[in-house]
Amino acid sequence: MALDQRLQVLIDEERLGRLRRESERTGAPIGAIVRDAIDERLGGGEAARRAAARALLAEPLLEGREPDWEDVKAEMLDELGGVDHLAR
Repeated sequence: MALDQRLQVLIDEERLGRLRRESERTGAPIGAIVRDAIDERLGGGEAARRAAARALLAEPLLEGREPDWEDVKAEMLDELGGVDHLAR
């Protein structure tokens, strides 16, 4: 994905401090942290796919039964905001 759009946002000192601390803690640039936050809040992108995968892996085993694919797909789509990424 090309990063070719610039966004200027005014924030307060407290939020900037949180971004800086997270950047120092993780080693990620502030811009990457903001992009991840946008994806997580608004859906889509890699963050949404990771969240869906984590949720799927966190489901308890079905006592030897195969999960119903349509139920699993519906839950995944619900978490992705109804966007059918699986149809591609």
